Amino acid sequence: MYGKAFAPEYQGALTSLSVNSSLVDVLAEGIERLREAERSGRRDEEARCGLAVAEAHRRLGQVEDADRAWKASYRAARAAGDPAAMAWALWSGGTLARQRGAFPLARRLLGLAADLGERGGDVVVRGYSLAGLAETGRIQGDYAAVGRLHEQLLAEARRRGEARHTVWALEGIAQMHRNTGSYDRAYALFEEAAGIAARAEDRRGHAWALRGLADIVSVRDGDTGRALALLSEAETACRAMNLSSALAYNHKMRGNVLYRAGRYAEARELYELALTEFRVMSEPRGEALARLGLAKSLARLGRDRAETAAELADLADVLQRAGLRHAREMVTRAQAEFGVGAEAVR
Repeated sequence: MYGKAFAPEYQGALTSLSVNSSLVDVLAEGIERLREAERSGRRDEEARCGLAVAEAHRRLGQVEDADRAWKASYRAARAAGDPAAMAWALWSGGTLARQRGAFPLARRLLGLAADLGERGGDVVVRGYSLAGLAETGRIQGDYAAVGRLHEQLLAEARRRGEARHTVWALEGIAQMHRNTGSYDRAYALFEEAAGIAARAEDRRGHAWALRGLADIVSVRDGDTGRALALLSEAETACRAMNLSSALAYNHKMRGNVLYRAGRYAEARELYELALTEFRVMSEPRGEALARLGLAKSLARLGRDRAETAAELADLADVLQRAGLRHAREMVTRAQAEFGVGAEAVR
């Protein structure tokens, strides 16, 4: 049995905030409470309020502000001698590093966070940090290395009845099944995640699960109408909470659905929108995926073959250097689809 979802990153004076609070509201209250803590000289409270500020900035796509905030939170936690608060700050920094495509830094910070969390006796930050390491590996396409860790974290979350973490693990495992062609298994996991998230009132987790379901419905069933309806439902939640990254990925997925349906002009518009959104928040993985969708749409709309070849070759190089294996394989398939392999641009 799962209880109502909660946000453990909202700590200290901010524990009353909901997992579904608008990030704009979280940021405003977090800054206010942070200033109060600074004036009173309470470094422990400063660290914990600073964590919420860092996470709000990160999820709003304000990466430079997020970078300053997590580092300030860590310094305050270290001054207070609070290893658990230090771990949470490192978790935030590692999550930001992954969002920015700095995967080696993400692994280092998240590994330190997991160790500090264990030493500080905070099983939640330890679990979140290990989950971050698992997600980093999954995003890079290293499924063999992180699949078992995902399953381990899912079992731990189920045992503790943590709805939000259970939903995260289910969605990660589902995504790996989807990417390896096990659509039925992926659908069942996304469906379970959506149900748990809905009952636990986890709107963020529910929105990501709906996005996953829309993808499967589109690619497996060819049901464009249902896929778009699921994405519209998810977008409502993203906008209510100001989830900039989730909204951009929603728009990118809408482009995918439209592309599969042969609606290339509409797909191009969605990919262009997502590309702009990803660039604003400096999210290179999302930017590369939107570029790929846009390149394919433009090719279908009559773009010069040499331009398509050059764009895909550049994307292949970007993704190879970033270590994004699955996305790199997607580019290889696109090159084959349009008959513009790497040799075409030599």
